This record gives sequence, C-alpha cells and structure tokens, in this order.
Amino acid sequence: MTVTEFPDDYRSGYVAIIGRPNVGKSTLLNYILGFHLSITSKKPQTTRHRLLGIKTTRTAQAVYIDTPGLHQNYQGAIHRFMNREAMMTLQDVDVIVFVIDRLKLTEEDEYAISLLEQCSQPIILVVNKVDRIKNKEVLLPFLEEVSQRLKFAGVLPVSASKGSNVLELEKQIESHLHKSPAYFPEEQITDKSDRFLASELIREKIMRLLGQEVPYAVAVEVEAFEEQEKIIKIAAIIWVERDNQKSIIIGHKGQQLKAIGKQARISMEGLYKKKVFLKLWVKVKDGWSNDERALKSLGYFDEFNL
Repeated sequence: MTVTEFPDDYRSGYVAIIGRPNVGKSTLLNYILGFHLSITSKKPQTTRHRLLGIKTTRTAQAVYIDTPGLHQNYQGAIHRFMNREAMMTLQDVDVIVFVIDRLKLTEEDEYAISLLEQCSQPIILVVNKVDRIKNKEVLLPFLEEVSQRLKFAGVLPVSASKGSNVLELEKQIESHLHKSPAYFPEEQITDKSDRFLASELIREKIMRLLGQEVPYAVAVEVEAFEEQEKIIKIAAIIWVERDNQKSIIIGHKGQQLKAIGKQARISMEGLYKKKVFLKLWVKVKDGWSNDERALKSLGYFDEFNL
C-alpha cells in the first residue's frame, strides 16, 4: 500500500497512552510498534517527553502518544514539565488508553481517573502486567469492579512485555478511530529527530545502570550528530547537578561512563543500522532540574513555547 491507495473505510487518529509512572506505558508502545522507540527502565518517571509512535497498517494509522507518568504530588520544574506534557496530550486525541498496574488502584491512579472524568473521548482501560498475577481467579472480580469507575469503552487485561492481548487492544483502538487517510507517510515511525533518539538512548542506559538518585538529576544534550556513509559520529554531554553525581557516572577510572557509552552505542547501531562512534562528557549544571531557564536550554518546554 502506498500513501495514495487508502481504501474508503481507512481509519486514522491519535491515541494517548496515559497512567501513573512505571505502569508499562512505554513497554506497551514499543510492543505495538515492534520497535524500541520509547526508552524503558524499572525506575519510575523514565519518560519525560511526549513521544509519537506511528503504526501504519492496511486498514488504519494509529498515532500513539507516549506520555510522562501522571503524578499528583510533584515538586520542581522538571516534574511540572512532565505533568504538563501528559495533560496537554489529552486535549486533542481521538482515543485514550489508561494503563494501570495489576490489581491495585493507587492514589495516583485515582488522580488520573479524576482527570479522565473530564474527557469526552473513548477511554480503554488496560490492566497491565497480568502475567505477574499468581492467582488469576482474582482478576475477573477486579476487572468488574474497576470497570464501574468510569464509562470505559473497553477493559482489557494485558501483558505489554509478553504481548498478551495487545492485538485485541489494537483492534479496539482502531474501531474508535475516524475514517480518514493517514496523517503521516507510511514509513514514518516517530516525530522525533535522530538527535533526540540518541539522547534518550544514552539516558536509558544511565537509568538502567545507576542507582536511585543520580538518574533523576541527569539530562543528555547531543552536541554533534554527523552522519556519514558508513558511520555516525555522535558527541553528547551528560548534565548532572552536583560534583559527586559526576563522579558516580564516570566511575572508577572511567569504567561506569565506558559501560554507559558501550550499551548506548550498541542500541544506536541497532536503531540506525550503521556503525556509531560515540563520545561522552559529564558536566555539572547546578540545580538544572528546578530551573526553567536551564530546562529550556536543554530542550524542555520548547513545543509549548513556555
């Protein structure tokens, strides 16, 4: 199918993936796309930006928007930014996918539900990570109970990591899209630049390799991205807030930074299908995560012109 061959009943639309931090929104998006687009880690608040992931088939084009996790009691400019990213997404989408983690509604889930009560779009509830529920007999009563909380267009138990029931979710989403030609060329899979994807892959490796504190004080800025015929040369700065964080990321004799660089380079070569030469530096920008001017200089807030 080319972009000029859409059938009369072709459907297209925007789909927001919403939920509190660490419920598996990015994992779900990556499985749907069949492509590692949105970075993931076991640490909450890994996703900081709205990210478009475009899935084009012969019958529909769904433009998924992965959002930062909604959190009620947030502090600091970076957390205000992430909540604003998530909230802006709800305004102009056609379908909302609300993701929760297994059998418990937390205070932040309840906060998300209070926001969704104001939305008029179809909302599909996804109960994720059901593969980790040992006693499956408790699942059906929970689904019946939670389905009463909002007028959901559908309620689905899913395992995003294993792909269980994801195809059924895609079918339900497609049924709510509008009849329309595709919004994007069929070969396009995201709205983000190669520079952005490179910076996110570096941050992903930091999130996965380091402890609880340092990843949240980290931003990555790609200073140079030079694509040649057989190789891509990338230079990036890892920004932290304190000198001791810089020491942790560099590690003894630079071993931690080498490990971050190696893992990021391998992922980049898989993404770009070319050899990658990656050079990393670590620098200190005191208090950047609570400084809106610093955030703007690092690429945050730009899309809203705030």
